[in-house]
Amino acid sequence: MNKLGRGQRDKVQQFISITGSSEKVAIQALKSSDWQLEGAFDIFYSQPKIKSFADTRHFEELYNRYKDPFSDLILADGITLLCNDIQVNPQDIVMLVVSWHMKAATMCEFSKQEFIGGLQSLGIDSLEKFRERLPFMHSELKDEQKFREIYNFAFGWSKEKGQKSLALDTAIGMWQLLFAERKWPLVEHWCQFLQARHNKAISRDTWSQLLEFARIVDPALSNYDPEGAWPYLIDEFVDYLAENGIMQKGKLCDWSL
Repeated sequence: MNKLGRGQRDKVQQFISITGSSEKVAIQALKSSDWQLEGAFDIFYSQPKIKSFADTRHFEELYNRYKDPFSDLILADGITLLCNDIQVNPQDIVMLVVSWHMKAATMCEFSKQEFIGGLQSLGIDSLEKFRERLPFMHSELKDEQKFREIYNFAFGWSKEKGQKSLALDTAIGMWQLLFAERKWPLVEHWCQFLQARHNKAISRDTWSQLLEFARIVDPALSNYDPEGAWPYLIDEFVDYLAENGIMQKGKLCDWSL
């Protein structure tokens, strides 16, 4: 434990004293949970086949199957192969949830640490188990707190490296994907508004505030407060809805876009 900080060493000892595990198991369980004791206990007790962490061969084999031949990363071709193996469309939102579990920094890319760490945290050491876990991962989108985390994760994950803002086309695609799960009736109006009036990259503040707007303000905008602290873009969107007859007397018109 020489390379561990004092706080980490204390957590390892706590984990060992409670679970009776070996030091190696304690360290790997804690690493998989970002050094959160409660999360490490969940992994240890709920996934008995992961307890030993002794045989990492299955994780290595899976990683090597998808790794790019010219770099130590899983790239787009490898992810496409993975999707074929687990029988899921690469555009399915569950792949965003997978990336969230793996704490992936970049879209269409997994480092070895991200990929194997994610598999371990999910209790996946085979393609069969991967397929079995997909319904669970999709169901996580129904949990409001997890959806918020996945939504906020998506901004950093999908933007270009080195950029602070998210390209508009990418943002629109992600909003359509995410809000299809939440069934926000205004999402297509929002996307059309951006293309007609904004046509610029999306800031993190706008990204995060839109979720709050969709969650708090009803689709007919009857409880919308024009004096509220919404980003100017959201205020402009409300004006756009009124100007185009999409909203009338506090009601969302039901004609198609």
